[in-house]
Amino acid sequence: MFEHSRMMQTNYLLERGLDVESIRRSVIANNIANVDVPHFKRSEVNFESELRRVVREQADPSNRFPAKMSDERHIPFYIERDIRGVRPRINLDYTTTLRNDGNNVDIEKETVDAAKTQMRYNAYVNMLNQNYKVLKIAMRPA
Repeated sequence: MFEHSRMMQTNYLLERGLDVESIRRSVIANNIANVDVPHFKRSEVNFESELRRVVREQADPSNRFPAKMSDERHIPFYIERDIRGVRPRINLDYTTTLRNDGNNVDIEKETVDAAKTQMRYNAYVNMLNQNYKVLKIAMRPA
């Protein structure tokens, strides 16, 4: 009944956000731990941009261009994507170098990113708790 509702979609996104922030926290911790390792390249987690792209595609159907497919081997112009298919990706930053030894970890940036990650995690937990409270109220017997 509730599985495909907006509320459950929101809960799913909040839970996924918690997972992503946990991954992001461990990536930042790895970057900080390797701040003095020569030739170490920092990593970062990419999730929000891909999620934003999928949400825009679902909200704006005008970008969908139907393709005439006369053979099953043809590739469609548009493939419907679900929010549940969006996964976080860990990307290595090979393009920058901060020091002469090739390391590109900026400890100040990493600590700021760690603080942002912690604040986002706490915000997701609070929002998820609010959604569960509303769900509990809605399911209360009359």
